[in-house]
Amino acid sequence: MLELLPWLLIIVVGVVAAIGGYAYGTQGARKSSQAEVVRARELADERVKTAEEKAQVALREVEARNKEMLLQAKDQSHQIRGEVEAEYRDRRTEVQRQERRLQQKEENLDRKLEATEKRERTLTLKERELEEAEAEISNAREEQRKELERIAGMTAEQAKDVLLQEIEEEVRLDAVRRYREVEAEVKDDADTRIRKVLSIAASRAASEYVPEITVSIVPLPNDEMKGRIIGREGRNIRAIEQATGVDLIIDETPEAITLSAFDPVRREVARRALLKLIADGRIHPARVEEVVAKAQAEVENHMREEGEKAAYLANVQGLHPDLIKLLGRLSYRTSYGQNQLQHAVEASHIAAAIAAEIGADVNIAKTATLLHDIGKAVDHEVEGPHALIGAEIAKRLGRSPKIVHAIAAHHNEEEPETVEAWIVQAADALSGGRPGARRDSVEHYIKRLEALEAVANSFEGVERSFAIQAGREVRMLVKPDSVDDLGAMRLARDVAKRIEESLEYPGQIKVTVVRETRAIEYAK
Repeated sequence: MLELLPWLLIIVVGVVAAIGGYAYGTQGARKSSQAEVVRARELADERVKTAEEKAQVALREVEARNKEMLLQAKDQSHQIRGEVEAEYRDRRTEVQRQERRLQQKEENLDRKLEATEKRERTLTLKERELEEAEAEISNAREEQRKELERIAGMTAEQAKDVLLQEIEEEVRLDAVRRYREVEAEVKDDADTRIRKVLSIAASRAASEYVPEITVSIVPLPNDEMKGRIIGREGRNIRAIEQATGVDLIIDETPEAITLSAFDPVRREVARRALLKLIADGRIHPARVEEVVAKAQAEVENHMREEGEKAAYLANVQGLHPDLIKLLGRLSYRTSYGQNQLQHAVEASHIAAAIAAEIGADVNIAKTATLLHDIGKAVDHEVEGPHALIGAEIAKRLGRSPKIVHAIAAHHNEEEPETVEAWIVQAADALSGGRPGARRDSVEHYIKRLEALEAVANSFEGVERSFAIQAGREVRMLVKPDSVDDLGAMRLARDVAKRIEESLEYPGQIKVTVVRETRAIEYAK
């Protein structure tokens, strides 16, 4: 407001000047009227006075406002100064507190540094004392070692070797003893469990059939029938052999003809056809072809029925029709006198019981076991082991990978990788190896015993070996100087492994190593 005061004065002066100029300008024109001039002057004086009064009032208002603003400014200045001073005091207090803390930390660090230096000096002294003590102990040990060598008459290295040898022998004996204890415990538990599972499986799948041999002899009503079968210049017999693929052996055997063929299905077709021809009496090439065709149809139907019956007995559903037919072909196949289809059904029952006892997949186990010998139905037509042939057939006809693997691994053509594969092996061995299931020839039996003894005798340290219990066990007498107790255990495992790799046999073979030491003295 102080800044407006000069401007107000200038305005007032300007107004007064304007009035004066106006009065002066009109003086000449209005000389005639003095009264008007006086009134004009009075009016001008009044206006000037009024203007001066207004100016003074405005000046007083401005001064009052300026005083008020000045007082407000002073109050704000005092307030800000108080706040600044309070903040300064707080900052100064905080700085002083930080300085005290830093000073305390420095004092603590100085004390710790002093303690550390003191500890280092103490450790240095102790290290020096320890080095001196170690030197003294080393000297004492050296003197003691020399004295021991002098007393024992051997060097430290020699004594060390003797001590290590004794410790090694003790450890070996302890290991052998512990190994025997653990092995005995495991065998007891395993044997108990295995006997239980196998006994349950065998009891559930007990079979009453006896070993059978494929019959390939056709009875005749009389010997005159042989001539009719041969026909004029042998045309009938040639027609029969050509239509069936089977060789007819007509010898001096009374009232009988022998059929010879590798394929049992062909042999069965020829047998049925001959029986029909003999019963009908009309034997000529045209009739032979007609009868053989009917016999083939009957055999095909019979194989299908046998396959369906086997699948029903084994409780296996969803088999492909070709698998059913191949199963039926096994009814004409034997192994050591055991019918292969009945063997497959029996083994399937055993596998299902074992799988149920140990918690494996029952469906996979019984299906794979029923089909495990399916390759034997065509092994005379396809090259390769029957296990791999059967696995390929099962894979082609939609069986699961686990079933295919179990079939392929049941004779270790593939390494068994599943529980079900081991179950198929066990069921196959249990069905084929049980007493009375199979009939072996004397020649084959003797060869198997000789092969067992040859495998046992091929190992170093074996003095003699004996195959006993119809080839179910091989016992080896070893030289006690060449084979110790631990070596006897290793030898038993190695022989068992060699037998598994090189020989084929039903069931299992027990390997026993006998190591005998005798101490003999004579009293004179």
